[in-house]
Amino acid sequence: MRHMRTSFLIALCALAPGGPVLAQPAVDQALASISPQAIRAHMRFLADDLLEGRRTATRGYDIAARYVAARFEELGLEPAGTGGGYFQPVPLLEMTTVDAECSLTLLRRDGRKVELEYGPDFLVRSAAEGSSVTAPVVFAGFGVTAPELGYDDYAGLDVRGKIVAILLGSPPTFPPDQRAYYSDRVVQVRNAVARGAVGILALYSPERERRMPWAAVMRYTRWPSSSWVDEEGKPYFSIANAAGLSQKAAKELFAGAPKSLEEVYKASETGRPPAFELPVQVSLRTAGRGQRTESPNVAAVLRGSDPRLKDEYVVLSAHLDHLGVDETETEDPIFNGAYDNASGIAVMLEVAKAFAGLPAPRRSILFLAVTGEEEGLNGSDYFAHHPTVPVDRIVANTNLDMFLMLYPLRDVIAFGAEHSSLGRTVEEAARRLGIGLIPDPFPEQVLFIRSDHYSFVQQGIPAVFVTGGFRTDDPAVDGRALWGKWMQQVYHRPGDDMSQAIDFGAGVQFAQLNFLISYLVAQDDEAPSWKPGDFFGGKFGRPAVLRSARP
Repeated sequence: MRHMRTSFLIALCALAPGGPVLAQPAVDQALASISPQAIRAHMRFLADDLLEGRRTATRGYDIAARYVAARFEELGLEPAGTGGGYFQPVPLLEMTTVDAECSLTLLRRDGRKVELEYGPDFLVRSAAEGSSVTAPVVFAGFGVTAPELGYDDYAGLDVRGKIVAILLGSPPTFPPDQRAYYSDRVVQVRNAVARGAVGILALYSPERERRMPWAAVMRYTRWPSSSWVDEEGKPYFSIANAAGLSQKAAKELFAGAPKSLEEVYKASETGRPPAFELPVQVSLRTAGRGQRTESPNVAAVLRGSDPRLKDEYVVLSAHLDHLGVDETETEDPIFNGAYDNASGIAVMLEVAKAFAGLPAPRRSILFLAVTGEEEGLNGSDYFAHHPTVPVDRIVANTNLDMFLMLYPLRDVIAFGAEHSSLGRTVEEAARRLGIGLIPDPFPEQVLFIRSDHYSFVQQGIPAVFVTGGFRTDDPAVDGRALWGKWMQQVYHRPGDDMSQAIDFGAGVQFAQLNFLISYLVAQDDEAPSWKPGDFFGGKFGRPAVLRSARP
């Protein structure tokens, strides 16, 4: 293994033509500086009960932010927040749903009324302190318009002044890229609103409820929701007159419809579900309490050394927030978030330490701990819209989120690697470390749009999100089964704390891999680029700009 690493480091130096030649012992020392004890210590502090789950805009989160800023300062990294400090305050509007004042009534054509019950039947995430609507309902499939695929759920439908009922997700027959993009609730909502819809009912399919039981959805809505706001205090994204329906409530909605709910579900699994008017009006009332608040991102930069490239930035990101406290959990109300995402922050801090021990790389490295990921990527999205460095000089993002250290790291999944030249970088770093790569094993879960790297993708910045794979050294240990069990029993639960099994040696391997990915990007003559014809590159990519160290 030592011989392999030495050979790799010599190869690394050779991959930087025209740049400073780094002595192999320096890079070797940087990798060796990443220690399991340090990863454990960072995680132990960040996941301690003292921080009360690090919920966005709470005292516990602020303690965590100060901890990260102190570590950045200790490493000698320059502040990269606002006002010359490490913090970038993110202005937020936090909304708490007032359950007792929310109602949803089905008004049948024969005059009958069906009152649905808040919680078991429907849920809302209030975006306003009070809103109401009464209107006919139109079922519009997935609510997707994909002209490049010749697909439009709204073809032949007039939804102006009506409430649109849609299935969450997107057609399973779509290619993976389009399936991910059109599953984004922002895309679905904006499409409906642009067509004149006045309300939205989101339907949970049986397949979706298998992955996320309705009881779990009910748990999540007990916490407030939030959105970052602009200079005028307006939320960047909000949904008025919207509710989610359980399968039980959806059956009530479809009573007497031209197609049964079961027929709709079946059609949605194999192709395009039918679209039609429902023989019902819906009266929906939502209520919430709004509060303006703020919560900081934490940012620091290691300044690059190359005269031509030092003003370009490779961003290494991880979210610092988790879910906080839920007093209805009587045995343990604190959601400590050890894996999600104290692990990502711990790895980022160790990668920062490794870089700080080297002569400066050619490009600058910006380390970013973001707030509000659990509530909709708020912190990363705010940074992507209000970057503390010029956005056109950010050349790549590597994101760290919830690496499960359940067994030694033998392979990884690199979400987004297939979209840009970052894929080659990941392959090279993984190959040299003897780590395998596997394709996305869960395309139906569209994980590519579900973490902070997607905020950078939407600004045209190539990004990659690497997480652990399933291969183990022990044939009796099924990595995929362990991963699935953790997701079912521990994910977003109080049990995600430091008492669970954690292989900190795997954490070291993961940190070394992400260090090498970032290092290769920082040293390369050319910035990462979208692959020709890539869907996301075509949707969001910026005009090509020559970024080269060559004269």
